[in-house]
Amino acid sequence: MFTTLSSMLRNDEGATLVEYSLVVALIAVAAIVAMTALGTSVKGLFTSMSGQLNAA
Repeated sequence: MFTTLSSMLRNDEGATLVEYSLVVALIAVAAIVAMTALGTSVKGLFTSMSGQLNAA
């Protein structure tokens, strides 16, 4: 029983899975923030271009 318990404590596959999950979650949050900021910038650019085309 002691060997089974010690082998379970040495097994780090579960910890690795949690670490990879956290990394993926952080990348997803960073991508969402970047896309939101970029979307706002692109919207402003198209609004500006539309206004200039309408004035011409």
